[in-house]
Amino acid sequence: MNLLGAWFIGIAFLILGTRVTAAAEQNQPASAVSQAASDAATAYDGKDWPKSAKLYAQIVETAPSPRAWYRLGVSLNKIGENDKAIEAFEKGRALGLPPQFVEYGIAVVFASKKDKEKALEHLEKAAQNGLSQPDQLSSDPDLADLKPDPRFAKILEVVTGNQKPCPHTRENRQFDFWLGEWRVVTTEGETPAGDSKIELILGDCVIQENWTSAGNIGYSGKSYNIYNTALKRWEQYWVDNAGGSIFFYGGLQDGVMDYWTDELPQPDGKKLKRHLQFIKLAPDAVRQFSRGSTDEGKTWFVEYDFTYHRKK
Repeated sequence: MNLLGAWFIGIAFLILGTRVTAAAEQNQPASAVSQAASDAATAYDGKDWPKSAKLYAQIVETAPSPRAWYRLGVSLNKIGENDKAIEAFEKGRALGLPPQFVEYGIAVVFASKKDKEKALEHLEKAAQNGLSQPDQLSSDPDLADLKPDPRFAKILEVVTGNQKPCPHTRENRQFDFWLGEWRVVTTEGETPAGDSKIELILGDCVIQENWTSAGNIGYSGKSYNIYNTALKRWEQYWVDNAGGSIFFYGGLQDGVMDYWTDELPQPDGKKLKRHLQFIKLAPDAVRQFSRGSTDEGKTWFVEYDFTYHRKK
């Protein structure tokens, strides 16, 4: 429970600092609030639960905040004041304490009361609301009695998924066929075009392309590909060392990653719309085919046609 509290404090302090400060200014001098908060934090971190409960009870009377209510709930639970602990967590919820922390705190209270059913019920709610600390969950001694229950393992699985959602989400894995290190050639004639390393970054949520053109032309670039969960589509943002950038959007259609751009103004006054496709030819071969249109998609011309061969 203490690690969870420490994690939350760092986030909540940044988000809620303005609200706490405003309340402090309205009720008592800032120096007094600061000293009270310091004393309460020292008691909390030192696991002096009676003193922590007393001090945080005083703080919520003068400068209530989600953090203070949360810590009061933890402290009250530690000294056996279970009903008051639940009340403190709920009051924290009313002030904006994220529901996953409210539910986690309440689950610990019911675990201390040996009410396994209620504890698992609230722990499941914490997971459903986004709890994302699997290490804390699996090592929390307050929840030790729940671990043998098969439902605990399922909750832990959900929490692990919350921490790193992309590896476990089907849509985020649709473009994995492009991952690897590749030797790139023109599809016709197999003239060397460049080398590319495609890798997962940022918790496996982003597919990053690292492109270097063949020869001595000195051209290189990167693209960042991600599944946009809000818009339910794939997006690519390409940037290069010539100051260029292109934004694509689309999705997987019949096994082909289909990307499009809007119509973008060109130096000659025309508007160019692009259609970029990634086609899996085999486990070790991918075709990248780009076409453009300057007549609103009535006709299309080939910009480039590459085949990626996986390096052995």
